[in-house]
Amino acid sequence: MNLKAEIARLKESRLARNAGWMFLGQGLGLIFQTTYFIVLARLLGSREYGIYAGTFALVSMASQYSTIGSGTVFLRYVSPDKSKFPVYWGNILLITCTVSILVSAVLYFTARFILNPLSAALIFPAAVSVCFCTQIAVAAGQVFQAFEQLRVTAMMNLLTNIMRAIAAVAMLVLLHHATAWNWVVVSLFVSLAGAIIAVITVTVRLGLPKFDFSLMRRHWAEGLQYSFSQSTSSAYNDVDKTMLSHYGMNVQNGIYSMAYRVVEIASIPVFSVRDAATPKFFQQGAKGVTHSAALANSLLKRAMLLGVFSAACIFLFAPIIPHIIGKDYAESVYALRWLSLIPFFRSIHQMTGTALMGAGLQRYRTSTQIVAAAVNFLLNLWLIPAHGWQGAAWSSLLTDAGLGAMNWFMLKYACRKAEQKALASGVLLGEQ
Repeated sequence: MNLKAEIARLKESRLARNAGWMFLGQGLGLIFQTTYFIVLARLLGSREYGIYAGTFALVSMASQYSTIGSGTVFLRYVSPDKSKFPVYWGNILLITCTVSILVSAVLYFTARFILNPLSAALIFPAAVSVCFCTQIAVAAGQVFQAFEQLRVTAMMNLLTNIMRAIAAVAMLVLLHHATAWNWVVVSLFVSLAGAIIAVITVTVRLGLPKFDFSLMRRHWAEGLQYSFSQSTSSAYNDVDKTMLSHYGMNVQNGIYSMAYRVVEIASIPVFSVRDAATPKFFQQGAKGVTHSAALANSLLKRAMLLGVFSAACIFLFAPIIPHIIGKDYAESVYALRWLSLIPFFRSIHQMTGTALMGAGLQRYRTSTQIVAAAVNFLLNLWLIPAHGWQGAAWSSLLTDAGLGAMNWFMLKYACRKAEQKALASGVLLGEQ
């Protein structure tokens, strides 16, 4: 009876339906992502893939500033009040179209000091692709998140993955082997097409944007806080690949980045739950941190089970990777097994961190991510020169585990503080 009741409850739950759409869309996307990265691995080989991975890692870290957090600002203010859509969507477009140009220019002039020359040469087309095109598409997905139309978000993500998979397969058939530069240029055109489709979809389904420059002035500080938080998250995920590139370890970077890519795909179930729940976190967080924490607690058990399942699959099926993507990546088996626990740790820090963000306590989450990014950088600085990709893997494990613990303690601290404040207010009210 309990099982039947749980199934019936899930069918009636909008959150469950949205999580299901995200999981279905991302699950289908998983097929195309898997096709894409298998074909790309064969197309480039471990060395060229490592060159590309170094470029992509640096660009990914910087790209979080291209929108100045306007997508998350949209989620916060439009989720409770849908009438605000036109001006907040216009705010996203204004900021991304201007700031992404500046970010791309800064990357172009600084990359040669950070990356090895081969990776630095790819920086400008990669920056335009990720900082402008991809960020527009991601922001469009956040728009539909705010309206809890996760089916559309899932389909948009799926379309991008299909286009990338088709492009990679076409290159493999026509060229058999390609350089990192070839792929970056093709990826730019694919990303541009995805961004155009995303903007058209938002316009057709929800309406035209309105532009209000005062909105940009009002929310830039809050948005910058979100961007900084997202950049610290990207930093502890990508700084290892950037540093492997800096030290010229392109082959090792290819091996490690390929393993990390499998971990990213295996984390999709956890991210699906988080993405579907984000509007609810903002809605519950508006009532107070204890409400967003209650939502996090209800989701955490399911997310942790998904994380354990993903970790087990990675560990058990790691040996088949070289048979699929080529002998160049034989060492990826060991890298995968070292990294296999990351989806479990992510289930903890993603749910607790999103609960803090939903309650307007982004500063707490940002502080833990700053510590995580700093620790990750220092560990990589110590371990990579001596141990290569193994050092990067050890650093990633320690960082994700530490972040999960810090976010959990921060959420408990915030709840305790809120309860004490409520109790003190009640005592004062009683005295009056």
